Amino acid sequence: MPVNYPSEFQGFAITDPKDWANPKLTSFQPKNFEAHDVDIEVECCGICASELFSLKNEWSDAPLKCLSSAYGPKSQVVGHEVVGKVVAVGSDVTLCKVGDRVGLGAQCFSCMECPRCKSGNEQYCPKAVGTYCAKYADGYVSQGGYASHVRAHEHFCFPIPAGLPSELVAPLQCGGLTVYSPIKRNIQGVKDPKVAVIGIGGLGHMAIMISKALGAEVTAISRGYSKKEDATKMGAHHFIATSEEGWENGLADTFDLILNCASSTTALDLDKLLPCLKVNKNFVSVGLPHIGEVFNVRPFTFFSNGCCIGSSKLGNREEIIELMKLAVEHNFRPWVETIKVSEAGVSEGLTRLDKGDVRYRFTLTGFHEFFGTGK
Repeated sequence: MPVNYPSEFQGFAITDPKDWANPKLTSFQPKNFEAHDVDIEVECCGICASELFSLKNEWSDAPLKCLSSAYGPKSQVVGHEVVGKVVAVGSDVTLCKVGDRVGLGAQCFSCMECPRCKSGNEQYCPKAVGTYCAKYADGYVSQGGYASHVRAHEHFCFPIPAGLPSELVAPLQCGGLTVYSPIKRNIQGVKDPKVAVIGIGGLGHMAIMISKALGAEVTAISRGYSKKEDATKMGAHHFIATSEEGWENGLADTFDLILNCASSTTALDLDKLLPCLKVNKNFVSVGLPHIGEVFNVRPFTFFSNGCCIGSSKLGNREEIIELMKLAVEHNFRPWVETIKVSEAGVSEGLTRLDKGDVRYRFTLTGFHEFFGTGK
């Protein structure tokens, strides 16, 4: 059935986490349109591991938020690596216009008024709303980009430079930004920076390329050697397999940043990793694992170099625009496999990602053909 836009959107949704692998096509009411809102007609959308956690409801002990939405669907559409065309803008929109190709990542709203928003840290806004599975002030639960359209605040709709193919640039909107922000913030101004990237997967493979483009000497860290060749092609200068006994020998006082992109934190040997940092440098974790995961580390480990453990959430508007310009200038692209969007296609992407059967990102394509849009 054709999409009855603008009164309805269509997307692939679940109502029960047990059905995480089989979202079904559904029509739904979008959030009420406001003065700073933008409607994007979706061209393609990346598949991110965050969507697995959200569909399985593994980041919460409560029922799916959509079930308590004040209006709109009681089902959940995910997807937050969106590329598409602007088809409607609110009365106060100044950052884009109808016809623009834009990207949307994992955040679709912030207040724009608090100290965090005004300091370029809108991703940490207390009133921030995620692109899906998050509740607006009016009680609507946000719906994501496995859909014909998405609606978001203009600040989070990013211009995409010409020359970047939509299906390849899609993963930069969330995964790329998630690693770019902490890399930039931790090595900016450092002479000859050295960055270690743990986990050569959906996030880590982009972190390698981005770190190199920013001028860093990059060390890829993985459990075994199966991804060594890939890491080298991505730009890693060195490779460490933590399955090797004594891998940490000789690495004390080496790195300006250790970026953890691995899907698990509990399995990390922080007592061996943290001494590899230079004095007062940071170990930053960017992937959100299962709610039950923890960091295991002895307090004495910190004493030798005054290092810190932290995390990083997404990035700001300025940083994603910088990242896309960097991709153009240094000609790097995420490694992407495309899948045609449909119920079967969405299911394939989610189940293969759950099994780790991807090198290293999926992008759902063919949205215009499927939904009858793009005209």
